[in-house]
Amino acid sequence: MSSTHLLIIGDRAALSWVVTEQRMAFPAGRSQAARALQEGDEVFLYTTRCCFRNPTRDLGRVIGRASVASPVRVLDEPVVFGERTFTEGCRLEVSGLAEFREGLVLRDLVPRLSVFPDPATWSVRMRRASLTLPPGDADLVRTELEPLLRPYDEAVEQYRWEPVPS
Repeated sequence: MSSTHLLIIGDRAALSWVVTEQRMAFPAGRSQAARALQEGDEVFLYTTRCCFRNPTRDLGRVIGRASVASPVRVLDEPVVFGERTFTEGCRLEVSGLAEFREGLVLRDLVPRLSVFPDPATWSVRMRRASLTLPPGDADLVRTELEPLLRPYDEAVEQYRWEPVPS
């Protein structure tokens, strides 16, 4: 039986790579979380408040829906974003994306999601590469996100940009 996960992305260069390459990478030391993803699992792409380097303006949002298209494996060549190295990864098949910097504001759903037993401290559970959602939570996120999604081919170019030097 397949599972549903939030893939948590906290860097704009990484977001561009994930969306345009349709791949996900996981940092060294996160093997257990990475291996929780199985081929065929549903994933929601989540961008943190800090993803665009302006946490006072930006909100954490679910911005896309995809499925895991290959097993998670050690990458032949690690992927590097800034000072972080990502050693494992998988292919994704992105089926829909929200308009750039739009999407489902996750904090608005937190009181209704069982994966966050204490809504006051929900953001602590987001300090990881992925979070498995219980079936009821996955249904709620899917239902709320669906009207915001556009087909991948229509939205992907908004997410493609050249890295800005740090």
